[in-house]
Amino acid sequence: MTATIANHGPDDEGTWIGGPAALGHHRLAIIDIQGGRQPRMLQGDGRPDLVLVYTGETYNYRELRQQLAGLEHVL
Repeated sequence: MTATIANHGPDDEGTWIGGPAALGHHRLAIIDIQGGRQPRMLQGDGRPDLVLVYTGETYNYRELRQQLAGLEHVL
């Protein structure tokens, strides 16, 4: 599955498979080169509660992080 999108980015790749669903990602690193691994997972009770892949960079990540911290989200 991810081989068909390999041209989207040579810097990183990741997959997640859970039951009948699978997510795959290839990445061209522009911002947050070390911390931008995907799929992103929010863990709960030893299993993922939320799994996300997305295309693009979040350029306003500083503002979003500040807003979430103000709402008492753990970052």
